[in-house]
Amino acid sequence: MAEGSLLSADLRLAGRLDARFFALLEALDATGSINRAARTAGLSYKGAWLLLEAACNLASEPLLETSTGGSGGGGTRLTPAARGLLDAWRAVQAEHCEFLRAQEARLARHPALAGLLRRMSMKTTARNQYAGTVKAIEIGPVSAQVTIALKSGQEATATMTSTAAQRLKLKKGKEALALIKASAVVLVADFAGWQLSARNQWAGTVSRIERGAVSSLVVLTLPGGATITSTVTNEGVEAAGLKVGVAATAVFKAYAVMVAAQP
Repeated sequence: MAEGSLLSADLRLAGRLDARFFALLEALDATGSINRAARTAGLSYKGAWLLLEAACNLASEPLLETSTGGSGGGGTRLTPAARGLLDAWRAVQAEHCEFLRAQEARLARHPALAGLLRRMSMKTTARNQYAGTVKAIEIGPVSAQVTIALKSGQEATATMTSTAAQRLKLKKGKEALALIKASAVVLVADFAGWQLSARNQWAGTVSRIERGAVSSLVVLTLPGGATITSTVTNEGVEAAGLKVGVAATAVFKAYAVMVAAQP
């Protein structure tokens, strides 16, 4: 399916013959050389032979014909059995893609569900990801400031270049995602009368601490039930007195907030 699709599925014949195998067969049919076919299919020469040998050992008829020397210089060709297998794959794959397109259209008739799946489909290493809508946007000559009202009730303010804001076509009311790396989140257990310049400050309660050899993942539960995770050194956890049940505030600067949107 095309990039951005809500549905995907891996098609396999006999539970083991997948798209890689048939891409190799197609390349082999076009080039007559396992070496060139492997490069075309994005496989190593050894990897290509492993795929072919595994299939050939299970087939009731030969799948490959190999010739050496001669005026043509030799090579490897598909047998009629292999071409029949390749034709079957193409037919099943076409019907498989048509089925996915039909189900995608079915999902599109349920905007709320489609929107949920679209928000969940983005793959990123950012630990903290939140869905919301643009509440306010100020675009200057060089930079832009965007405030996203999150569905969890919090607000996240992000700073980006004006070019980026225009490329994302950000405007008030548009759906957007706020992404914040755990390493960019500072936890404050006691402000001691001081105020911080960081634009984003979310108060919550420590609900989980996962200790590692050097650092810990500290999870804060926010009002409304959303969570935010911070990476803190083990010494930092001890120094701040962070324990489950302790009140703390997650602090992060506006430039640490990445915004994603459907242009």
